[in-house]
This record gives sequence, C-alpha cells and structure tokens, in this order.
Amino acid sequence: MDFSLSSEQQMIQDSVSRFILNDYDFDSRRKILKSAAGYSQENWKVFADLGWLMLPFGEEDGGLGGSMVDLMLVMEEFGKGMVVEPFIATAVMAGGAIALTGNQEQKDDYLPRIMAGELQMAFAYAEPQSRYHLNNVTCSAIEKEGEFVITGQKSVVLNGNHADTLVVAARTSGDVNDPNGISLFIVDAHHPSVRRKGYANVDGHQAADIWFDKTPTLGLLGAQGKALPAIENIIDKATVAVCAEAVGAMQIAHERTLEYAKTRKQFGRTIGSFQAIQHRLVHMFIEHQQAKSILLMAVLKMDSNNGNDPKALSAAKSRIGKAANLVGRESIQIHGGIGMTDEIDVGHLFKRLTTIQYLFGSTDVHTKRFASL
Repeated sequence: MDFSLSSEQQMIQDSVSRFILNDYDFDSRRKILKSAAGYSQENWKVFADLGWLMLPFGEEDGGLGGSMVDLMLVMEEFGKGMVVEPFIATAVMAGGAIALTGNQEQKDDYLPRIMAGELQMAFAYAEPQSRYHLNNVTCSAIEKEGEFVITGQKSVVLNGNHADTLVVAARTSGDVNDPNGISLFIVDAHHPSVRRKGYANVDGHQAADIWFDKTPTLGLLGAQGKALPAIENIIDKATVAVCAEAVGAMQIAHERTLEYAKTRKQFGRTIGSFQAIQHRLVHMFIEHQQAKSILLMAVLKMDSNNGNDPKALSAAKSRIGKAANLVGRESIQIHGGIGMTDEIDVGHLFKRLTTIQYLFGSTDVHTKRFASL
C-alpha cells in the first residue's frame, strides 16, 4: 500500500508546518493564552486566508472537500504547536453539523462565513450528567406558536464563551436516555436568555457552561428527533482531529525530552548516557510511532467508509490515549521539576495530552466501545 502524500496534501502539511515554525512559537502561544480572548483573531484570519477553514467542508458547499487524511495532516501540525484557536469547535463540530444536517438555505447562510473566518461557532451537546453518553440529553426544546424554545444547561462547550452562534442538541421527545427524540437547533449565542460562564481548561483551550431559559431558536437542523446519528458522526470526526493533534504533540514531547537528555548533566555525565533513561526514551518513541500507525489506519478506514468507521476510530482513540499518557508522563519525569514550570513547553504538552485522553470519550470508554462493535 502506498502511504505517500499527494502533492496537494504535501502543500497543506507544509503550509501549516511553516506557520507553526515561523508564527506560532512557544512564547507567542503564551502571550495568546494570557489575552482576554484566549486565542488570536489575527491567526484565525490567517487560517481563513490560507484555506484551512475550508478543508472540512465539501466542494458542493464551497469548501475544499478535504478527506479525513487531510484533516489528520492539519491537526498533527497543530498538535506540534499546541494551537489554541477554535478550529475543531467551529469548523469541525458546529460547521460540520450544519454541513451534515442543514438545508441549503442554512448552509448558504453560515458555512461561507465560517470559511471566511467571520463567524465563531460552538457545538453544545454535553451536559453535566451525560458524561460520554451522547443520547443522555435533558435540555428540552418545546414548540410554541410554530417556534422552538430551549431550556436547560450545556457544559464544557468548546469555544462556547466566544461563539456568535451555537448548534445545540435538545430533546423534543422521549426519556432522558432515549436515542430518539434528540434534535439540533441553531441558537443566537448573544440572546438575552442565554447565560454563559466562560473559562480556560487546564490545557489553555477556552470553554463555557451555558444555560438556556426559554431561548428562541433560529432554526431546526435536519429532521426533528432524529439527530443522534449526526451527533455521533460529528463527535467521531472531532475525535479523529484530537487524536491527530495528540500524535503531533507526542512527537514534540519526545524530541524535547531527547534534546534535554543530551544536554542535562548529572554525576559528570549527560543523563542520556544512562541506560535506564535510554530505555525510557526508546519506549516514548515506540509509543508515538504506534499511535501514528493506528491513527493512519483509522483515517484510511473512515475515508473508505464515507467518513464513518466507529470501530476503527475507537481502536485508535483507545491506543492513542494510552500512548499520550505514557509519553506525557515520561517527558515530565525525565525533565524533573523544570518540566512543570510555565516557562517550558513540556509542561504545556503534558496538559494538552492529558486533556485529549478524556476529550470525546476516555481511553476506557473507547476500549469498551471497540469491544462492543
């Protein structure tokens, strides 16, 4: 099998790689994290100008029609720079929901603005009690005089504090765990009935808890009560994205740790000369390579199945979660106390890798899901 990249894919990878190398160094990222927004609007405009925000969308919607492999290439490079801009939240999740379930009018309204970098969005699907069960929805939508109004709470909504528009999963019928009766709605995030509490997660990425109090909706996405398969599809694609990001972050964590081991001296010798340290560095390298291999397997299978192969995806998320745990932990252990300081990128890589282990389903959840499929 030929695993070489096409010329177009190589161009995409090179453009993101150059941006990370030239414009997204560690000190620049730290400044972005300390800003009020927690991300750079200037960088977001660059994403739009270079066409990266068009990548997840089909050509029929004005996008580039990127495959899962293309998404993997972008996110792997993002992982190397620990990019905090809300690419997944806006382009992959909320934008993906509109592209997958919206009518032509809704697509024409929202997708061009997302691709132009003019619209920030968020996908509000998780609730405090739902954990990783996508069918566990208590947030309700009731139809009044031909219009739906939403009441309830959503938690840890990525980019929820800066989004202009929300895509919200709400129950229009059925019990709390019923797979049927869940619908998707577009909501104005700035409506007075919407209350948001924004915060930065441990990895620096922005999120929010959001409350709705009889909030009017801007439109129903897709068929009423039949949104669960679409939600699962969107979360699976977002899971691929963070898996690729983890692979990129693991590569940098290993490289930084190897470099440190070659320069840090103890007992008159570099610590990299000690066999025990060498074994741990090799173990980190092997874990990263295995994670990269299973990610490639998953994206190729998903591309061959119209972007949908939950078993391959769960296999990848389970294995990459274990690798991320080991690589992140070992990078801190070998660096010692300096690895936990804010001034060195290894600690930030560790926080992001730890967060990714639990995003969109933990290692244990995906192991059980794989076994059940």
